[in-house]
Amino acid sequence: MVVAAPASGGGKTTVATGLMAALRSRGLRVSPHKVGPDYIDPGYHALASGRPGRNLDPWLVGEERIAPLFRHGARDADLAVVEGVMGLFDGRGGTDFASTAHVARLLDAPVVLVVDVAGRSRSVAALVHGFATFDPRVRVGGVILNRVGSARHEEMCRAALAGVAPVLGALRRDDAVETPSRHLGLVPAAERAGEAAAAVARLGGLVAASCDLDALVRLAASAPPLPGPAWTPPEPAGVPEAAGSVATTPAAGWGAGPAAARGPRSGPVVAVAGGAAFTFGYTEHVELLRAAGAEVAVFDPLRDERLPEGTGALVIGGGFPEVYASELAANEALRREVAAFGGPIAAECAGLLYLCEELDGRRMCGRVPAGARMTPRLTLGYREAVAGPSLLTRPGERYRGHEFHRTAVDPPGEPLFRWEGGADGYGDALLTASYLHLHWAGAPEAAQRLVSSSRSPSVLR
Repeated sequence: MVVAAPASGGGKTTVATGLMAALRSRGLRVSPHKVGPDYIDPGYHALASGRPGRNLDPWLVGEERIAPLFRHGARDADLAVVEGVMGLFDGRGGTDFASTAHVARLLDAPVVLVVDVAGRSRSVAALVHGFATFDPRVRVGGVILNRVGSARHEEMCRAALAGVAPVLGALRRDDAVETPSRHLGLVPAAERAGEAAAAVARLGGLVAASCDLDALVRLAASAPPLPGPAWTPPEPAGVPEAAGSVATTPAAGWGAGPAAARGPRSGPVVAVAGGAAFTFGYTEHVELLRAAGAEVAVFDPLRDERLPEGTGALVIGGGFPEVYASELAANEALRREVAAFGGPIAAECAGLLYLCEELDGRRMCGRVPAGARMTPRLTLGYREAVAGPSLLTRPGERYRGHEFHRTAVDPPGEPLFRWEGGADGYGDALLTASYLHLHWAGAPEAAQRLVSSSRSPSVLR
């Protein structure tokens, strides 16, 4: 089932996360998914479900991959919960593309509409009627009322919706279950340690007490079969097969949950930045690296003074280095090792900032000859970029990515990526560093190029 809302801030994450936790408490294996490029919500989904949170974004990976990626993530699950993005019909550039409705259609999944009813009663029926009839290809199977003020308020809303849509739950206003936020949205689960787990447990209890779980399970079961193959990370020719487990899946952002059984590899070690400062990453990236022959090891730039033993390549993804700039600067031993590292490095957003000479006056690694600074402006949106030459890109290749930051970097030379109205990034034969977040399921050559570069004997001379 797809959990959607009329607009952002309506309670999708509260309901979706609580629903995952409540159904898991019933003994169901719940597969968690998130529409769009968001990294933070899947971290809470992973805590709630005990499985890696996964994204479904038609813009980043192509609509033809949505069902295969869904099947891949939902393998062996009893039920899947897909949290939407923004309002139900809000897609890229004012269109329907990459909207929650678009993904619901691609999966042929019923929609549960979460409606914030604060300040309204009978008008909720007009709102739900509009959403239920706007696109006949999207099936709104029920409504969950959020921020209900009282028993009388709930009674009026339920009466108004009689004959419009089934009411599957009603959540009272409860400030105790709100998730803290800051300049780029919710605080990631990985930064809140045990507090996040306790919050998710409270959400599960709230949804279990406030919603008709049996009716929601029946609604999910009404989704028709979704035939076709599951997505599989492509393995380039000559990559040795895996046998049992060495690599550890990063605990936050990079596929939280149990790692698949893997065995010793003859391939290189790819070290992936994790910890509280680097929580952004898609689960499929680690799977693609392993499929390309790598052993994935995790390091924390806040705590670890050395890179993992045998590191042949680095992946430094997104996160909030600006929040931890002082701690990152204080870890001089690791900064120096990263600066002197002679192997390939793939960096996105937070990784770009960490590789700069400084971040708001605090010393960083200096691999990118530029300074980074905080700005009051939020840069947010999808980009279709043409690449220049770098570790992961070839001149003229087109990539679809997503920007999400309140910082600025002005490296010298030609920008690595250009798009209509903008440019960004820095790269060379051993480096791709940019604000653009890419989903490698839509560009699997990125993982293969990284791993094959780290194999080259000349790389680490």
